[in-house]
Amino acid sequence: MKAVDLYSQLEMDFVIPEITENWYNDEMSVNDAYICDNFKQRSLGLLCDFAQEINKVYTAVFPSDKVILRVLDDGVCDAMLFLHHPLNWDLSKNPDVAFYQINTELLKRLKGNCVSLFNFHLPLDNFGEYATTKTLADALQVQIIKPYNYYDGAVCGVIGKTDCETVQELQKRYSQTVGHETKLYQYGKSQIENGIVSLCAGGGNDFSIVQDMISEGIKVHVTGLSVNNKYSNDSHRLERENGINLIGGTHYSSEKFACIEMCRYFTKLGLQSEFIADIPCLEDL
Repeated sequence: MKAVDLYSQLEMDFVIPEITENWYNDEMSVNDAYICDNFKQRSLGLLCDFAQEINKVYTAVFPSDKVILRVLDDGVCDAMLFLHHPLNWDLSKNPDVAFYQINTELLKRLKGNCVSLFNFHLPLDNFGEYATTKTLADALQVQIIKPYNYYDGAVCGVIGKTDCETVQELQKRYSQTVGHETKLYQYGKSQIENGIVSLCAGGGNDFSIVQDMISEGIKVHVTGLSVNNKYSNDSHRLERENGINLIGGTHYSSEKFACIEMCRYFTKLGLQSEFIADIPCLEDL
């Protein structure tokens, strides 16, 4: 498939005018020689234009060294790495620094192999068939009632109904689903009233979504990043004051289901596709 045709199809299927992103800044300029003008202008879509033809697509949550080395080890050429984030994520190194630049030497090798990089953050968070929170809800067997919570033009959260009766039961299901321990901040009652819960994958313990939960009368929230630090202290305070239970499953693990499902999207386009698993950062909890 011609690369430009694939890029255009992705834009048509996922991008809406309301969405705004702001990833590109002075820090990213370390890789300016490889980042295309499209991304410098919009902070979404085509990140590195290294291919004219694309015969295979890899999907991943973050462009970690592990992920990129896996692509390089395959020896594939004329391919694309589809990313949910244009930067690496790792709170284990420094709790005050979350995102890190892509390894420049690895970018150089991807260019040599004609492997493009493409990034959809909010376009993939925005509610739809392949969205991060929608696919998380599906994985947790939560029946979606409605999407809610707008963030920079995207609808990122959902309200749904679980058959789990307690937050402990829901946490156990979350841990079994992602394959590692999750974290429960029990600020309210154990019982899940009417089975109603809120979900927002990734960094979904945002102050605005807690306010929306209070307005909706919801007492259970499932997200990715749940650590109580200086950036999230206000959200935790509001949850404590209003008896809202918080369950976190890490940034990576809560969002991986969308990237897994995107393989189905690319398969429909006639492209071979593969999800590359990574390592969750448990410091997120």
